[in-house]
Amino acid sequence: MPDVKIGDRTVAQLGFGAMRLTGAAPFGDAPDRDTAIAVARAAVEGGCQLVDTADAYALGLNEELVAEALSPYGDDVLIATKAGQARPGTRWVPLGRPDYLIQQAHVSRLRLKLDVIPLFQLHRVDPTVPLADQAGALKDLLDDGVVAAVGLSQVSVAQLEEFRSIVPIASVQNKFSISDRSDDDVLEHCEREGIAFLPWRPLEVSDAVAATVQPIADRLGATPSQVALAWLLQRSSVMLPIPGTASLEHLAQNLAARDLTLDDEALAALG
Repeated sequence: MPDVKIGDRTVAQLGFGAMRLTGAAPFGDAPDRDTAIAVARAAVEGGCQLVDTADAYALGLNEELVAEALSPYGDDVLIATKAGQARPGTRWVPLGRPDYLIQQAHVSRLRLKLDVIPLFQLHRVDPTVPLADQAGALKDLLDDGVVAAVGLSQVSVAQLEEFRSIVPIASVQNKFSISDRSDDDVLEHCEREGIAFLPWRPLEVSDAVAATVQPIADRLGATPSQVALAWLLQRSSVMLPIPGTASLEHLAQNLAARDLTLDDEALAALG
């Protein structure tokens, strides 16, 4: 697999999403902490060099767990976090006020035990705040050395280019999978511009495509999720999936998908 460039760093093409390590805490049951820490460490030991978290995951507990599991970080580990989406109750609400974004970057830096956040991503564009103000806050964080690179999540091509007119963008994290290709235009734009594309919910196999995926999985001796992940890895050189799990077994399955090559017949069937 090719390495993917993020800012002035390069990382292995398969990353790890840490969200599930704390479940829905404090609004629901979280996985066993020792197991969660073991999974995070196994992901890095297994070659996942990018670990993705966010300030809103379990109200900051996820960042703290990532730090407990992985700090001090190896030179080849890139920690990515996000701010710009609050979670009052069980809802997700965009919150992109510049002062809030700047505050949360500093809070995340402390929780993660980092001097500089390697990749800081805007979790959602806040429609109630001028986009230029949100971009300006990200630029301030970059200029002040609080973050080393800036990313965006769930943006259109037009929004991406508007942000790029104000601040360099190293990554885009949009929902994308074998079942949801609605942001194909964003992926293609990222390819042309050399921007890393981090699909979230990458293992989704909807009922509509399961009938196509299952025979391929059976023929190749793989699971449907492994086929879905291998399809992403082969689709683009800027693709950097970040599947998450709190299970060592599922993590091993995800890592094994790196060795699964979809042949021309499979790729033609999957489209």
